[in-house]
Amino acid sequence: MRRTIALCAVAAVALSGAACATTSGDPAVRTADMPGQLEPIHAAAFTRDTAVFWVSSNGCTSKADVKPFITRLRDSAVITLRRVDEDQCSQPRSDGVQLQWSFEELGLPPGAEVSVNNPYMMRPEDKPKEAS
Repeated sequence: MRRTIALCAVAAVALSGAACATTSGDPAVRTADMPGQLEPIHAAAFTRDTAVFWVSSNGCTSKADVKPFITRLRDSAVITLRRVDEDQCSQPRSDGVQLQWSFEELGLPPGAEVSVNNPYMMRPEDKPKEAS
């Protein structure tokens, strides 16, 4: 319930911002040269100057464990999150954790058009139930 409220709040903030966010399928974004592992995300939201992501956690994932890589395209930027440090804790957080970067931290101007290059992963409890 708290996660649903939190995601609704993040979505509301994102909708009020001027930034545009989409999922990238752009073949120009090469991830093979980036360190770490491509991190599946549960959600992403953007305001005019902030990028917010929800990622899985075994209990001790922090912002230092996941690194954003920026690929600049003609009129936009693509954010790719890579996990650079494994979360070796043994108390998984069903809600995951929220990680946030300002556009300034990412080297992006306020209101930049951004997209995400990570796969979205639904939690088991969020998946639709099959009809019997």
